[in-house]
Amino acid sequence: MNSQRLRDYALLMRMDKPIGSALLLWPTLWALWLAADGPPTPWVGFVFVAGVFLMRSAGCVINDLADRHIDPHVDRTRDRPLAAGRVTVREALWLFAALTLVAFALVLTMNTLTVALSFAGIALAMTYPLMKRFTHLPQAYLGVAFGWGIPMAFAAETGTVTLTAWYLLVINILWAIAYDTMYAMSDREDDLRIGVKSSAILFGRADRAMVALLQVMTLGMLIGLGVFADFGLPYALALVAATGFALYQQVLIRHRDRLDCFKAFLNNTWFGGAVFTGIFIETTFS
Repeated sequence: MNSQRLRDYALLMRMDKPIGSALLLWPTLWALWLAADGPPTPWVGFVFVAGVFLMRSAGCVINDLADRHIDPHVDRTRDRPLAAGRVTVREALWLFAALTLVAFALVLTMNTLTVALSFAGIALAMTYPLMKRFTHLPQAYLGVAFGWGIPMAFAAETGTVTLTAWYLLVINILWAIAYDTMYAMSDREDDLRIGVKSSAILFGRADRAMVALLQVMTLGMLIGLGVFADFGLPYALALVAATGFALYQQVLIRHRDRLDCFKAFLNNTWFGGAVFTGIFIETTFS
């Protein structure tokens, strides 16, 4: 296999764009540290972190398979390996199968409940790319797909899925709708032209206000999490930092400029990292 083919596989898995992995990783880490009330069991931590990167890569492959007839008509995506014809459908299917099987093999080392939940996770990853054809809120489905590591992490660490896990999943759904709406704002003109749906199209001129509302709801529920967990000053300061990032994102999207909306989307990795920092300090050192 030549180096160009390997490079195309890497691009198909979005290894050059780690933002997706980060947005999947942060809520998984939130859950691992909350479930374990500190550092997770080392093997559990390894399985979930490896699973994040494997399943995000698999999700990108299946997304490009679903969009292979759409991507050539969008400026931002027309040079993707499948859209440009540098990787075949057969090769992409084999790559998706390999990534999913490795991830599933790791999950098989966990308890029965975690394995059972993993089937739903695979189903979410496989069906998410189709949602923008049927609903204007594929972002909500993304929030479930990107947050499914939360109940799985609680199952792996505690043997059950607590109310805290489901509460955390709702937080992730609200956050995902907010950040993916920013992403959709950068693609709105292309989406309208090719006829796919998004929250940015649904919200219309109320897009910035809706993103702000979702950010407030996310932060409000994160405050509630801190109160319930009896977190102190480190967590409060972390939420202050997260609020600052949210405000900065609002500044970026104020003119709805395509590049600035994309920058706002990218900035969410700092939001997720700030929240994790607070949870990490509170659970590890308190």
